Amino acid sequence: MNLNISGNGLAGLKVMVIDDSKTIRRTAETLLKKEGCDVLTAVDGFEALAKISDQKPAIIFVDIMMPRLDGYQTCALIKNTPQFRATPVIMLSSKDGLFDKARGRIVGAEQYLTKPFTRDELLGAIHRHVVTV
Repeated sequence: MNLNISGNGLAGLKVMVIDDSKTIRRTAETLLKKEGCDVLTAVDGFEALAKISDQKPAIIFVDIMMPRLDGYQTCALIKNTPQFRATPVIMLSSKDGLFDKARGRIVGAEQYLTKPFTRDELLGAIHRHVVTV
């Protein structure tokens, strides 16, 4: 994977944002595109799973509370697929509970961000789990 970490940040890095909130998807997409990321979005786990197998993102941000397939189920499905087991999954939630964080770890999430997240938190997660400078 070629990543240009210099002038335009994370050029070409494929990042997926799965959230049923249009506002959250737009916010994350805007922040990440400014850094040069190639951003994929999905409104729920079902839509995301189809896109993940086609697009193969380097990192996935997933909301916990979504209709049909929640973030925990989506993360578990991603992590149980051998091809994507190593893909970092970051849980997004408006709740900051210990139980939610523990449950995220159990299904294989690498990190847990509380909404509203900041640009630095998103980029920090990408640098921590994907970009090794």
